Amino acid sequence: MDDFLTRIIERKRARLEGARGARPLEDVRREALAVRESSRRHALRAAAREAGRVNVIAEFKRASPSKGEIRAGASAAETARAYERGGAAALSVLTEEDFFRGSLRDLAEVKTATRLPVLRKDFVFDEYQVYESAAAGADALLLIVAALDDATLAALLRLTEDVLGMDALVEVHTSDELSRAATAGARVVGVNNRDLRTFEVSLETSVALAARAREGMLLVSESGIRDASDIARLRAHGFRAFLVGETLMRAENPEAALRTLTGAGESGGTARALMT
Repeated sequence: MDDFLTRIIERKRARLEGARGARPLEDVRREALAVRESSRRHALRAAAREAGRVNVIAEFKRASPSKGEIRAGASAAETARAYERGGAAALSVLTEEDFFRGSLRDLAEVKTATRLPVLRKDFVFDEYQVYESAAAGADALLLIVAALDDATLAALLRLTEDVLGMDALVEVHTSDELSRAATAGARVVGVNNRDLRTFEVSLETSVALAARAREGMLLVSESGIRDASDIARLRAHGFRAFLVGETLMRAENPEAALRTLTGAGESGGTARALMT
């Protein structure tokens, strides 16, 4: 695990201890199970594999370590509604506080504002965070292979998907991580095109790893997707969904930008052609 992940997770561990002190695991577990009883199982997976459309997981984030401030004053609820109008298949919400300026409060606002499945994008390494995600209303959460050992990855994956009926977007950056994800039983695999050591982004990462993916994996490409031509290329390599954040958050009109990506806007001809 590189220095970037180490710094974030060290800070996250400190915050987790504070959360445990404020609210015991049993209380969070009880609420999580109650919320999941009335929630649709595997909603993100269903949305991300839907045929006949471009499945964009539109992300809300105010900042990032590599790009700094992106859209500091953005409203989570208003952005979510714009994404839904723009044709998003699902939503992603950055909830990490110190480096991305997010919060679980943002996720709760998004859940209230939209009917779309919502992914909690954060650095999850403990069962408390899984139950916390469910209690907050998340339909799915991120598990970063580079941040977890094999036993923890498998355990958190089982808890998320088999016990709670949520989805885990299992994020990989290398062929070794892809192999580990497959061994753990990952069903939804996100290929992050950003090198966590250099922060450089290349869609070649998705292209290379798609060729090594296990049959039946639902592939999601993350980071660096700028326009419909990028989506066209990635679809040709087997990707079913596309997590897009910065491109949409920086757009003057996120709804219109998303319509263009999904083929619903006037300039979305490339994306539309892919579905015919």
